[in-house]
Amino acid sequence: MTFLKSIVLCLALANVGYFLWVRGVTKSRDTEVAAPVASTLKLAYEAGRGRTAGGGVSGPGGDGSGGNGVAGGEGAAHGEASGLLTNVKRCISVGPFRDVAEAAHAASTLRSGGYDPRQRVADGEVWAGVWVFIPAPATRAAGDQVLAKLKAGGIEDALEMPGPNDGSVISLGLFSESRRAQARVALALSLGFNPGTADRKRTGNVYWVDIDLKPTDSVLKPSDLQGEAGRIVRLEVKGCPAAGGA
Repeated sequence: MTFLKSIVLCLALANVGYFLWVRGVTKSRDTEVAAPVASTLKLAYEAGRGRTAGGGVSGPGGDGSGGNGVAGGEGAAHGEASGLLTNVKRCISVGPFRDVAEAAHAASTLRSGGYDPRQRVADGEVWAGVWVFIPAPATRAAGDQVLAKLKAGGIEDALEMPGPNDGSVISLGLFSESRRAQARVALALSLGFNPGTADRKRTGNVYWVDIDLKPTDSVLKPSDLQGEAGRIVRLEVKGCPAAGGA
């Protein structure tokens, strides 16, 4: 009986030891599996954000290059893009000018400002001046009397011609200077007439000046190219034609 008790005790101790051993192995495996979950994933660009105290990128290379040079490549690409932007040019056209002399004066002004102007001729419509006129009388006899009165009052270049609308008018002159147009209007009023004004244009050869602007340059104002003092200028600033664009 004593021998049997010893065997039973040994078996019980063996079961207890096996139970404890199984619990220990299982816990160890759970710890090993759970350990990687605690770490966080990093994207490639996040991994390159680590900086050394001196401002370089820490990495296997030890030279601030980050091992694979990704950060340096991004900086270079940004620098190249900035360089391209500063080299982009915009071509603009200023005009139209009525003749070569006006275009040459504008080109000289632009050249003194550091630009490289290019003149070109084109077919188009250009402002010719301010037209001063009065309505023409209904009859020929009345019209002759009006013309005689105007010429006696100092408007010797008055003549009857087609008006801006379908009817006829008596022209009192075409002026490229505001002060002269206003003076003619005042003279007609003093003679008892009520004159009107309108912009006159002509078609034919006109002249444009093309220049290149950098992104940092402001767009030109037509008033910057004002010629003679008091002269009325009707200029436009627009993009160059496709054939002459930068």
